[in-house]
Amino acid sequence: MPHTSGRPASLTATELVAAYASGDLSPVDVLHDVADVIETREPLLNAFWRLDLEGAEAAARESEARWHRGEPAGPIDGVPVTVKENLGRAGVPMPFGNAGVEPVVPTRSSPVVERVEESGGVVLGSTVMPDWGMLSSGVSSLHGITRSPWDPSLTTGGSSSGAGAAAAGGYGPLHVGTDIGGSIRLPGTWLGLTTLKPSAGRVPLDAPYLGRVAGPIVRSAADAALLLSVISRPDPRDWTSLPPADLHAILPGEPVDIRRLRIGLLLDAGCGLPVDPVVAHAVEAAAALFADSGAEVVPLSPFMTPRMLRDLDEFWRVRSLTDFDALKPEARDRVLPFIRRWVLAVRDVDGPSVLRDYASIMSLQQATVAATEPFDLVLSPVAPMTAFPAAWPMPWGDDDQGMAHIGFTVPYNMSGQPAASVNCGFTPDGRTIGLQVSGRRFDDLGVLRGVDWYERHRASSAAPRWPIPERGTMRP
Repeated sequence: MPHTSGRPASLTATELVAAYASGDLSPVDVLHDVADVIETREPLLNAFWRLDLEGAEAAARESEARWHRGEPAGPIDGVPVTVKENLGRAGVPMPFGNAGVEPVVPTRSSPVVERVEESGGVVLGSTVMPDWGMLSSGVSSLHGITRSPWDPSLTTGGSSSGAGAAAAGGYGPLHVGTDIGGSIRLPGTWLGLTTLKPSAGRVPLDAPYLGRVAGPIVRSAADAALLLSVISRPDPRDWTSLPPADLHAILPGEPVDIRRLRIGLLLDAGCGLPVDPVVAHAVEAAAALFADSGAEVVPLSPFMTPRMLRDLDEFWRVRSLTDFDALKPEARDRVLPFIRRWVLAVRDVDGPSVLRDYASIMSLQQATVAATEPFDLVLSPVAPMTAFPAAWPMPWGDDDQGMAHIGFTVPYNMSGQPAASVNCGFTPDGRTIGLQVSGRRFDDLGVLRGVDWYERHRASSAAPRWPIPERGTMRP
C-alpha cells in the first residue's frame, strides 16, 4: 500500500472514520493537522479559490460531538473534503476560473455539496480550475498557476487542478472534481492519484450536460467508493440522474476474482498524439499483472478516429464561444489568451457544421460502447504523455493542437461509461504514470473493485509515496 507520513492529514478517509469510531482521533485534531499542511503549502500550490477554515472548525466540532454520542451523521462524518469551484456552495461566488466572468453567487448549494454536508463531511472550501474548465492544466486567468505537490515546476493537470493538488498535497483525503473529457483522470495520471469518472447520471448535478460528471479525486479505491456512496445519492434537480444504487464501501466486500475477467488492452487511441514509450511500458506492465494473475487480456484495436476528435473539439469551441460572446467587450480581454484564441478560431463555423459535429459525437458514443462491451474492464493509458511544465496551458505549451491528449479519456465521457485512474509507475525522473481502468455502462463498482485489486497487487515501485511531509518539516 502507498506510504504515508503517519500524520493525520495523510490518512485515508476509511482510516479516519475507523479512528473516529475507536476514539483514537478527533475530527477537530485532524482538521488542525490538515490546516497546518494548508497554511504551509498553499502559498506555493495555489489549490483554493475559497478556503473556509472557520466554517470547517465549526463543522469539525459538531462532528466530534456526534462521534462522542455514537451518532455519526453519515459515512464520512468528520472527514475533510474539498469541492471544485464549479460545484456551487451557497453564498460562494462561482467564476469558473475565469477573470472575465462576473461570478454568480448561488443561494443553494449543489447536490454534491448538500450530500457531503448531510453526511457530516467537513468542507474546507472550493478548489480552483482553469478558464471555463477547458484546459488540462492548472493555468487560470483568475487564479494564476496551480502547482504539483510532487514538483512545483510541473502541472497538476486539469481542469480539476486544485482538487488534484489538494489530494496529492495532504489537504485531507476526499476531493470532488468534475470531468467532461478527462478533467478528473488527467490530474489523476499527472499526480499519481486514484480517481473515478462515474457513469453518466451517477452523481446528480444541478447543471447536467453531455459528458459532464462529478467524481472522486482521492488516494485509494476504497476512498473513491466511500465518497461515491455519498455524492451519488439522488437529487431531483438532475433530470438525467440514475436510480439509486448500493455503492457503499468496496471494503470489506467480496474480493474480485481476476480469473473470471475478460480485459481489453488499448495502447493506441486511434487519434491524437502518440503514446510516450515510458507510458506504454508502464501500462503494459500493469496489464501483465492482471494476465499473470489469471485474467484473459485481449488487445483492443482503436475505435476512435481523428475526425471524431476534431469534431468534438470544434463542438466545444463553439459552445465556449457563446460564453465568450456573452461577456462585455472589456471582460473578454481578461480571458486567458490561449482560451481567447481557441474560441475565436471557430468564429466562422456555421449551424450545419455544429450539427454534423454533434452527429459525430453520437457516432463516437456508439463506437465506444460497441468496442468495449465484450470486456469486463478495459486498460489503457490515461494520457499519451507525462506531466509537463506548470506554466503551460496544454501538454504541448501555447500552441493550438486541439484536444490531441484526450483520445483515451473522452470516449467514456461521451458513452457514459465509468473510467478510473490509478498510478501504475514512474518515469526515471520521478513523474507519475496513470493507468485508466474503464468498465461497462453503470458498473462503477466493478471498475473500483478492479482498481482496488490492482492497488493491492501492484509492485511497490508503482505505488506512490505521497509528498506529505512529517510534522514540522514543511516550508513554503
